[in-house]
Amino acid sequence: MAKCLTAFTCLLLFLDPALGQAPTAKAAIQKVLDDQVVAWNKGDLEGFMAGYWKSPELSFFSGGTKTAGWQATIDRYRKKYQGEGKEMGKLAFKEISIEVIGADHALVKGRWHLTLSKESIGGLFTLLMKKLPEGWRIVHDHTSN
Repeated sequence: MAKCLTAFTCLLLFLDPALGQAPTAKAAIQKVLDDQVVAWNKGDLEGFMAGYWKSPELSFFSGGTKTAGWQATIDRYRKKYQGEGKEMGKLAFKEISIEVIGADHALVKGRWHLTLSKESIGGLFTLLMKKLPEGWRIVHDHTSN
């Protein structure tokens, strides 16, 4: 019986390699998110953006606006959080759900919360992440508040 279960498990991993990668992938994805929070809370926007795919094909949807590309996305963040009279505040991600949907893709859902000096704001996010040669990166971000 034990040999049958072992053979069955090996067959499943052979047919769907993502099954064996799920815990490792989830941990790697969680680290990307954790690193983003640390960078944001240090005021390091470049470090925060390291979690995104540095490509003109990156897509970012928020507040009825579509932003295309890594450069346009960081420019949007700079204008909104580092412009004159703006602040980055303290970021937290909560209620994170990571679903590995293949050997190199994952769907991440959660809540974001930003504590500013005069108010707190927050909302929901859905991320499509892809495993690239440089590691797991956000290739699409849909954020609402």
